Amino acid sequence: MSLQLIDVLIIVAYLATTVVIGLVLKKRAEKDKNSYLLGGNTMPWYMLGLSNASGMFDISGTMWLVTIGFVYGLKSIWIPWLWPVFNQIFLMMFLSAWLRRSNVTTGAEWITTRFGTDTGSKLSHGIVVIFALISGLGFLAYGFIGLGKFMEIFIPWEVVNQYLNLNIAPQYVPHLYGIAFTLFAVFYSVLGGMISIVWADVLQYSIMTLASVAVAVIAFNAVGSNGINVPEGWMSPFFGRTLDIDWTNYISEVNQKVMDDGYTLFSAFFMMMLCKGVLLSVAGPAPNYDMQKILASKSPSEAAKMSGFVSLVLMPVRYLMISGFFVLGIIFYDRLDLMVAGKIDFEQILPSAIDQFVPTGLLGLLLAGLLAAFMSTFAGTLNAAQAYITNDIYLKYIRPKASNVNIKRTNYTVGIIVVVVSIVLGMMAKNVNQVLQLLVSALWGGYTAANVLKWYWWRFNSSGYFWGMLAGILASSVPMFFPGVLEALFPDSAPDIRVLYFFPFILLPSLIGCFAATYLTQPTDMNTLKDFYQKVRPWGFWKPVHDQVVAENPSFVRNKNFKIDMLNVGVGIIWQTSLVMLPIYFVLHKFGAMSVVLLIAAVTTTLLKFTWWDKLEHQDN
Repeated sequence: MSLQLIDVLIIVAYLATTVVIGLVLKKRAEKDKNSYLLGGNTMPWYMLGLSNASGMFDISGTMWLVTIGFVYGLKSIWIPWLWPVFNQIFLMMFLSAWLRRSNVTTGAEWITTRFGTDTGSKLSHGIVVIFALISGLGFLAYGFIGLGKFMEIFIPWEVVNQYLNLNIAPQYVPHLYGIAFTLFAVFYSVLGGMISIVWADVLQYSIMTLASVAVAVIAFNAVGSNGINVPEGWMSPFFGRTLDIDWTNYISEVNQKVMDDGYTLFSAFFMMMLCKGVLLSVAGPAPNYDMQKILASKSPSEAAKMSGFVSLVLMPVRYLMISGFFVLGIIFYDRLDLMVAGKIDFEQILPSAIDQFVPTGLLGLLLAGLLAAFMSTFAGTLNAAQAYITNDIYLKYIRPKASNVNIKRTNYTVGIIVVVVSIVLGMMAKNVNQVLQLLVSALWGGYTAANVLKWYWWRFNSSGYFWGMLAGILASSVPMFFPGVLEALFPDSAPDIRVLYFFPFILLPSLIGCFAATYLTQPTDMNTLKDFYQKVRPWGFWKPVHDQVVAENPSFVRNKNFKIDMLNVGVGIIWQTSLVMLPIYFVLHKFGAMSVVLLIAAVTTTLLKFTWWDKLEHQDN
């Protein structure tokens, strides 16, 4: 299906609106550094939550979720725990409030709050800045190419080039599309900073919601008219030792996809995924746009509300679209074009289903929504990169006393430079892909151990943080330099699963680095620890610090919420999972199961009202 005039007008109207947002909010963002990077900490939690949810509604993730939904049905709700999606629950229960109490501008600046200003702290500060910039550049560089390839399906270059008459090699057409659409995100994010990003994200979320509901209605009607024929076990979220989904008598080609994915031994995969996910979650947010939205909130309680609101507004809406498309894909499988280079590529289900089943008008709205999702992620990532360069390099080392005018110019300059560098890297993707993937993967692999210990153990110091992260980075880079290692260690596992099973081999060296460096060096200055402990009020192993704080301030009361926080995390994960299941059962006409899940959602919501929401005001004390 090609775009009609009404579709083009919808997309143009959306792009024009983002430009207006950037121009209107430019003045507010120019007041000072805090206004530009964090919106002046004046934006309400629900707007920040909508913005954060919009940033997580990305194209590539949606394509993948549609694919696994098509193949695994209700069992696919567990597979995103690889990321892990439930990290938002840990944030809403306690970590967002702890982070916001630190009252910093970036995650790198937080290092000084926790460890002081010794040599190890400076090294730790540097490694966090490097982490943030490389991962940010990686997302920016490859995100816009993916967008270009996606939009090229619906806006053929030969049609556009009739008016432009440009001599562009076919392999660079996605780059050109990506650059063109990226410029709009750059415009409003560089001009208006965090404020314009949030307002644009609210618009983007509204568009995605309309598109998601429309797709779900189309799929709902298709199930009502045609039914849906799927293997036994596909409709159930429950599983045993093995996956046991056999597509032989339905769509036999899917069986090869199941084998390639390597999820057959599902219980072992699930437990490993859960253990890794919990560790990543208790480490707190990575230094990206998610962390910046938390730091931009008005108060610790609003930071917690914001993180909770993300799951509430993201999961049902996103899964209306996801379930709608994978259900349409199953019912009308024979109409999909999934062939890529002579092979079936099930990740083409989303674009092919859009092409086949989305009518004129809605097509423009849907493409504007998916374009908006990309721009939201891009703008948020760009803002985070600007924050780290401006706050943690320029103001920390180059011009600590820069005026607001200097800061404004620096923000604009940094934003443009970051985008140009990311575009250049994207254009050179064939040459730098392996290097960037190595760096991003290695940095993420080394992140966990050190960032868990920093919250919960008083004796952990800056040297332990730096050497723990470095050891983890080096360990996680081994498979990149020696690709045969994973196959030798896990010969019976699928390639993608081997990376998950390698996680303990990353965690152990990182823990050794953390503990060895910590005990071989002096503890963090006690005054720094006391200030951090009183300000952030974490629970964990803080007794020596607590005793000194109480000796000086007898009225201080330690955080006794460990048990209730852990209870709330368990209830919250059940609550979040029910929000994922509800729209899937609705689209499938499984109203009995939907009623049970709705009851679970109502019960868990009620519990969280009393055990979490009603107690949030204490987070600000």
